[in-house]
Order: sequence, then C-alpha cells, then structure tokens
Amino acid sequence: MSGAEASDALFDVRGLRRVYGRGVRRVVALDEVSLQVGRGQRLGIVGESGSGKSTLIRLMAGLDTPTAGEVRFDGRVVTGVPERELGFLRSRVQIVFQDPRASLNPRMNVGDIIAEPLRARSVRRELGGVDARARVAELLDAVGLPADAPARYPHEFSGGQRQRIAIARALAPGPDVLIADEAVSALDVSVRAQVLNLLMDLVAELDLTLVFVSHDLAVVRHVCTDAVVLQAGRLVEAGPAASVFAAPQHPYTRALVGAIPRFGGRALESGQ
Repeated sequence: MSGAEASDALFDVRGLRRVYGRGVRRVVALDEVSLQVGRGQRLGIVGESGSGKSTLIRLMAGLDTPTAGEVRFDGRVVTGVPERELGFLRSRVQIVFQDPRASLNPRMNVGDIIAEPLRARSVRRELGGVDARARVAELLDAVGLPADAPARYPHEFSGGQRQRIAIARALAPGPDVLIADEAVSALDVSVRAQVLNLLMDLVAELDLTLVFVSHDLAVVRHVCTDAVVLQAGRLVEAGPAASVFAAPQHPYTRALVGAIPRFGGRALESGQ
C-alpha cells in the first residue's frame, strides 16, 4: 500500500496484472500490483526501465486495460469502461509525458495544443462551456511562456519550453491529479531543475495530487511524500519517501538507493 486508506483514496488500484503477448513472447509487465493514492499525496513510482512504471500509470489513466485487477478513481470504476464514459477521468487526471517532441503535435500551434483537452466531447460534458482562448492565456502565464506563444509551433521552442507547453496542456481542464511520467528526464541537466521546480510550485499552488514516475531516486526523494518501488512488474516496497530511502527494506530498493550519487539532491534544492 502507498499509505492512503482505500476509503479516502482518489486512486484505488487492486491486484493489477498486465500480460502482453503469448507463448515465448509472453511478457508479464505487471503482476498483482495494489496501491492507493490519497488526495493531495505526492506519490513517487520508482524502478529501473522495464519495471512496469509506465504500464501502471497507463492503466491508472484508463489508456490501457489490465489482464486482471481493477482501477477505481474517486470510487468509480475505470477498468473496462468505454472511452465515451470516461469524461470524469479525462477531465480530472492528466499526464505529462517524458519527451515533449513526441507528445506535442508539430502541425498544431501552441494555442491549439494547450486547448486540445478542452475539445474532447467527454471532457466538454464534464466541464461545460470554457473560454479556451482565455484559458490558454492564463496557462501560458502560469508556466512562464510569452504571450505570443499561441500562434507559434513547438519546433520554435527549446526543450524546456516545450515541456512547459506540455504542462500547460495537462492543466487545461483543471485536473485534480497530475501524472508526470519521467517528465524531466529528457531535458538537459541545466533545465531539468527549473522545470521540476515549476511543476512542484504548480502542484502546491493548485492543490494537485501528484503521481511522479521516475527512475531517478534523488528526484523522487526531493519531490514526493511517499514512494512505491517496482521490480519486474511487482511492487516490492512502499511507504513514506523519507523512510524508503533512509532505511530501505527490500534488497532491490537498497541497491537502487546505494546507486544514488551523494550530491543528487543539491542542484534541485538550490534550483541551479
């Protein structure tokens, strides 16, 4: 468990299993994973590449269907629900992906990109009328991008600025939960702390619940209140982040913690 009780959990994940392929190509990406994410929690999901982190958040966000198990969001079942009935989830849970070059449509200008979540039929049903232009201007200001950005295209911006655009898009429908999937790992080190600190400021200012996926334990230790550790599709450790990193119980977690550079958190804390 992640530390939140099921009764007050926004996300309640029960016995998730995801298997891809058959026969010799069969891969168990997730194996009986259960966790809860409470309102206002900042949960880090950590593990090496192939541990199941991205599979887990895709299932939580209703972007994939588990082989077994169930996901509930705010008491409502997500698993197996048709897309047309997932407006409640799409408006309240948004994802910032790892690589803004891949997640931003190069043929769309920035204004249309940020407003895109507001145009989904299921989201419109949940939100009602929204002034998209005013919302875009508000979000650009929030993420520190210039007022002329809506008419420009992603290739005209730096990597850090493109990730700010992706963050603005994720915030457009006013979500309760922000899922950051390796959201700073594709950025240059000099830009990473700036974007991470922006993300943390927005989470605090907007009172968001954060699910932060990363292989970088130093970043998770800095950002998150709680952490779960995945190894080969299994959840092997969970608890307050400070405890998980100060006194890891599982050998895999101990190995991950042992590999953290001693200077890992300084750049983030100083904002350099």
